[in-house]
Amino acid sequence: MRAIFSFAVSLMLVLGAPGARAQSAESAAADALPLVTGQATVLPVIDRWRQDPLAVFSGADVDLEEFRWIARPVVVFANSEDDPAFQDQLRLLLARPDALRDRDVVLITDTDPAARSDIRLKLRPRGFMLALVGKDGEVKLRKPLPWDVRELTRVIDKIPMRQREMNEEALGN
Repeated sequence: MRAIFSFAVSLMLVLGAPGARAQSAESAAADALPLVTGQATVLPVIDRWRQDPLAVFSGADVDLEEFRWIARPVVVFANSEDDPAFQDQLRLLLARPDALRDRDVVLITDTDPAARSDIRLKLRPRGFMLALVGKDGEVKLRKPLPWDVRELTRVIDKIPMRQREMNEEALGN
C-alpha cells in the first residue's frame, strides 16, 4: 500500500498536479487516517474514495463489489510500474480529474502480475490493459492501449445508467 501511495504522490509531483504537496508517504498516510484510541485505523476503500475521489488505489487492496451501484472503477493493469503505456495512461487520467469525478470514477492500478490479486484474476489482463467497470459490476470496456479521458467519458456517457443520472441531474433530482 505504501508503495502505491508513494508512487501516486511521486507521479503527482512529477506531473505537477495542482495542489500536490511535497511530503513523505508516512506523513501523508498519517494525516489521512483517523486515530482511534491512539492507534491508526485503516478506512475501507470506499470511504477513502468518498473522502478523496481522485485517489488512486492498488488492485491488491480493492474488492470491486465495494463499488457496485456506487462508482465506476477504471482499472489500469501493467506488468510493471515502468511500462510506458501504464505511465502514459496515468498521466492522461490525472490530467482531467474533474471529468472523472463528475462520473463517479474510481482509479485502480495493478502492476504486479505475480501477486495474482482478485481484480487481476477476475479481469484477466495480458500486459497493459485499461478496463472500465460499470456501477452494475459488469465490464463495459477493455482497451490494450492508453485512452484519453475524453474518449473514456464519451463511453461512460453512453451507458444507460449514466444517461439516467444525467436526466435526473437535469431535472434537479
